[in-house]
Amino acid sequence: MAIWSLDSIFDEARRTVDNWVHLAMDRTVRLAVTGLNQSGKTVFITTLIHQLLNASRGGRLPFFRVIAEGRFRGAKIIQQPNLDVSTFRYDQFIRSLTGPDPSWPQATDGLSEIRLAIRFQPAHFLQRQVQPLVTLYLDIIDYPGEWLLDLPLLDLSFEAWSAQVLKLCEFEPRAGLARDWLDYLHRLDPNRTAEEEIIRTASALYTQFLLACKEPRAGLNYLQPGRFLIPGELRDTPLLAFCPLPVSGESRYPGSYHEAMNQRFNSYRDRVVRAFYHTHFSRFDRQIVLVDPLKGLNAGFGAFSDMEKTLHSILGSFNYGPSGILYRLLKPRIDKLLFAASKVDHVAANQHHNLERMLERLVAMPTNDALFQGVAVKTMALSSVRCTETVVREHDGRRLSFVKGIPKDQDEEVLLYPGEIPETLPDPADWSRDRFNFMEFRPPRGIELKDGVPPHIHLDQALEYLLGDKLH
Repeated sequence: MAIWSLDSIFDEARRTVDNWVHLAMDRTVRLAVTGLNQSGKTVFITTLIHQLLNASRGGRLPFFRVIAEGRFRGAKIIQQPNLDVSTFRYDQFIRSLTGPDPSWPQATDGLSEIRLAIRFQPAHFLQRQVQPLVTLYLDIIDYPGEWLLDLPLLDLSFEAWSAQVLKLCEFEPRAGLARDWLDYLHRLDPNRTAEEEIIRTASALYTQFLLACKEPRAGLNYLQPGRFLIPGELRDTPLLAFCPLPVSGESRYPGSYHEAMNQRFNSYRDRVVRAFYHTHFSRFDRQIVLVDPLKGLNAGFGAFSDMEKTLHSILGSFNYGPSGILYRLLKPRIDKLLFAASKVDHVAANQHHNLERMLERLVAMPTNDALFQGVAVKTMALSSVRCTETVVREHDGRRLSFVKGIPKDQDEEVLLYPGEIPETLPDPADWSRDRFNFMEFRPPRGIELKDGVPPHIHLDQALEYLLGDKLH
């Protein structure tokens, strides 16, 4: 049992009051960062923090207006407001990126956050006379994209969810990957009295199927429940021991497999998904979703279509609305959403616009609803750390744009022609032999540090979109 001293109670009360004051004055922004599988969100958060901490030394953020206008006075990491949430380990991740043998940081597997205090001079002359310096508190919340994909479960029954999953499994690549799990289900009578060992076996086979779907060869993203892939503290608990079952019109019996699976699904939905929504998701102010379209193109038409379905599902889950003082205090809403195509440096510079346009088309239809509800939505192509250079060469009488960098799992720098990004959304015929074969790259050795910060592409534009209006 925790023992609270009078001083600790006063400290906690002061922090709570401070947070409410900052919210009322519009001086706190809760920026949530998530991404589809292997989209680079850990690198994005790490380099964003590093750029801000070093921005007063020159840095590389020319399109971040508060810096371009000379009003930026510095940033520092301070104690985060939620002491029961894991801290984002910026210190470890930046050492991986900028060390003598640089490597990509290990992906995070749970919720974490970090708070930055950003001090700046107001843009307006009259405001500067009253308040020469202002502090914006930026809370960056990192969470797995797999958890975001659980939010649609809040509107589904066990039967509806089961039907949805089994329908998806009728098509490749899911059909082949799900064979062992589906064969086991065909031998299982949902109305028989449930046995725990059989429930766990069915759940384990379903989990293996989800993990196979997540592998780069399949490249699928629309995978539920998300905690089956990243269980965290729920590993080996009964909350993660269930799976979809075939739906029929037969009556369901007490104590049956159907009843057991249904109860666990409902418990997972209410105790895990709903709890995450109310405790964290519904309190976000700004959100960035990182996507790697190149991975979807590499994996084939099925994976690319699955990525499109995933992005539509994500947009349907956001809690949109205005962010005035009353809304911020009483009913927070996301008022800015950024979809970012990450790893744009893996293609030549003349293809960056096409990659951005592809992402824009992927989210075009559901974006309309968000715009109608008053939220600003933007798409952008960026690289948190630029790993390649674009080199133009003559080849067979044509001027072609190549990329120069160190491919993943290699040690030597090479010059590659990565191919072109289609200007429109590709159809099945576009996946001709070797049409899409984009490579992954390692962080560059020595990372070309300038004033202590790595090179990037459009990270400053992302910062301006997400935070610029709060720094005037």
